Amino acid sequence: MKSATSFIPGYLKLHHAGQLDERVKAAVERLSHCDLCAQNCRVDRRAGELGICRTADSAIVSSYGPHYGEEAVLVGSRGSGTIFFANCNLACVFCQNYDISAYGVGHSVSKVELAAVMLRLQKRGCPNINLVSPSHVAAQILEALPIAAHGGLQIPLVYNSGGYDSLTTLKLLDGIVDIYMPDFKFADDKTGEELAGVPNYFTQAKAALKEMHRQVGDLIVDSSGLAQKGLLLRHLVMPGFLEDTYTVLKFVADEISRDTYINVMGQYQPAHRAHGHPKLGRPLSHQEYRKALKMAQAVGLHRFAR
Repeated sequence: MKSATSFIPGYLKLHHAGQLDERVKAAVERLSHCDLCAQNCRVDRRAGELGICRTADSAIVSSYGPHYGEEAVLVGSRGSGTIFFANCNLACVFCQNYDISAYGVGHSVSKVELAAVMLRLQKRGCPNINLVSPSHVAAQILEALPIAAHGGLQIPLVYNSGGYDSLTTLKLLDGIVDIYMPDFKFADDKTGEELAGVPNYFTQAKAALKEMHRQVGDLIVDSSGLAQKGLLLRHLVMPGFLEDTYTVLKFVADEISRDTYINVMGQYQPAHRAHGHPKLGRPLSHQEYRKALKMAQAVGLHRFAR
């Protein structure tokens, strides 16, 4: 693995240079005609209007704390500092966190409160701030960052998204996010519409992944094995969709990087509205998962998360 000896988070560099506030202003202004994610709803969230994500001008936090179930390069000995945001810009039929993503379980937080959560996680020894489902609350996250940075936040920022991200928003995040960790779910737009209720998922996710990789490159870890900067990709292997898995893996190897650090996930179980689905209504078999791993190796990928 690539390694680095010293690291300063990107948001901290921008904060010290006096440039972070400009990004915050630009992001918050876009809430008035919201196009923060690829849904491009154009509602006025600052006036309380709700789009697909059902979130107005304040982020809703479902829970936060050290998370030991993430990839080893994020967890360390103290757990990834995970913040779960309620609601989502996707509507996946198989979502395992549907109580959060579909039903919005959580509490509205101000920018000061969100900054305090980040600092609390750092104080507990978490090696990073892991923002789960951040796409629809990118502006609110940015609002909290200068406050957190002023309060001493100095650990990497992880953008843990579903892959359906706006290029405009990603460019606002350039130099702010240290680690992008998107899911790359589907291998064609039709499947994305059927299983996640969104148009152009594959098209949008491909462009988003390219932009993320352009910004941060391949994953870099420190001497203790903790991620500092780069792209960490996830792909959930689903029963009956192995051809899609191959297409996803081939794209990553050919058009992103063969050095991409990837988690080919085999833990699929039917959840939410997947029960009774002709393909997704059963668990993934061990044979299917082994085939997926062989596919990843066959296209040249070799850095696998655990």
